Amino acid sequence: QVQLVESGGGLVQAGGSLRLSCAASGSIFSIRPMGWYRQVPGKQRVLVASITSGGTTNYADSVKGRFTISRDNAKSLVYLQMNSLKPEDTAVYYCNADGSYGFWGQGTQVTVSS
Repeated sequence: QVQLVESGGGLVQAGGSLRLSCAASGSIFSIRPMGWYRQVPGKQRVLVASITSGGTTNYADSVKGRFTISRDNAKSLVYLQMNSLKPEDTAVYYCNADGSYGFWGQGTQVTVSS
């Protein structure tokens, strides 16, 4: 079992930055693939960024060059640094372990005002 707790969401103006954090507890964090997804009302949850146990990253086209995912295996933390935020980035952001059939956090709201 893995428990995930997100933090760092909030309200920011367009062009601003936020850093989301996800604290993981449970077993063997260091070998688990981790990811950040986001969801807006009425739409499916979609992958924003992912990172493997070895540090290989993958990004949705819409966030490439603006968002950076990273992990600290010693502290069981995963981060999402979000720069140059746009109103269309507004969503609930979820931390994930082990892919879409794995474990989820409760989500944190990110709102970008124009």
